[in-house]
Amino acid sequence: MKIVSKIKLPIEKEMELFEKKFTHSMSSKVSLLNRITHYVVNRKGKQMRPMFVFLIAKMSHNGEVNERTYRGASVIELIHTATLVHDDVVDDSNRRRGFFSINALWKNKIAVLVGDYLLSKGLLLSIDNDDFDLLKIISVAVREMSEGELLQIEKARKLDITEEVYFEIIRQKTATLIAACCAMGAKSVNASEEKVENMRKFGELIGIAFQIKDDLFDYGDEQIGKPTGIDIKEQKMTLPLIYALNNASAKDKKWLINSVKNHNKDTKRVKEVIQFVKNNGGLEYATAKMKSYQQNALQLLEDYPSSEYKDSLELMVSYVIDRKK
Repeated sequence: MKIVSKIKLPIEKEMELFEKKFTHSMSSKVSLLNRITHYVVNRKGKQMRPMFVFLIAKMSHNGEVNERTYRGASVIELIHTATLVHDDVVDDSNRRRGFFSINALWKNKIAVLVGDYLLSKGLLLSIDNDDFDLLKIISVAVREMSEGELLQIEKARKLDITEEVYFEIIRQKTATLIAACCAMGAKSVNASEEKVENMRKFGELIGIAFQIKDDLFDYGDEQIGKPTGIDIKEQKMTLPLIYALNNASAKDKKWLINSVKNHNKDTKRVKEVIQFVKNNGGLEYATAKMKSYQQNALQLLEDYPSSEYKDSLELMVSYVIDRKK
């Protein structure tokens, strides 16, 4: 059995019902909108976010969920989908998960409006049901995601990213949404503030580990055996590169910065940068950091009694680090 199916096993029923509720939450009187949202729903990924919501709700509440849990998961997916639709416009990207993006099929103007529509549907789903506590969780996440993106753009111009700034960027950009899912799961079943905060932290730690794993993919994978260097071509500062930069001699540092800034399209030069990072311990350093975040996340689950939901969450934490893509 595939690992994702195994993780999903204890919440299969909930996930099926969630899909129906989520599709319904997107409906509109405008047929163009319904055509587009139908397209969106049928091209979903692994659905890690709602899985976190349901697993944590069930672990926190003796295996039970309620309508608030379904609404919480739907709000997260509606608002997350809105940000993805807008991201594709911002990045001028024509593909999303191997399919055409909305802006590729229906142009930017429609894509931005669809993103706005999904955002408002998410807000209203919470407001109409007085789920203000759940709305607050996701609203904070959206604010942080925007700040993280802008902080990255600001820093990328100078390539002067310290490790501290790097962690702040990925905490906001990647980890904050997973943290919101985990907090949402606990909050939806009215867990104590302390438990909600614990689960938020759990999600944040996993999110950071997830991003470091993504960074490592850029330096190649044992299976594929070939580095991609895409992050370097896009002048993205990854943890292995930051470590190599911070520990390089003045001469090497100058060469590295010049390579990433002015020669990032030169395949030979990008390969040299990758080799430099590998030779100077960048990958080992990032891997060790990633594993320490994983361990800290697992520690936060220790106080919960044994259950199949807890097992699935532990499996999820391993999957984040062992995944192949």
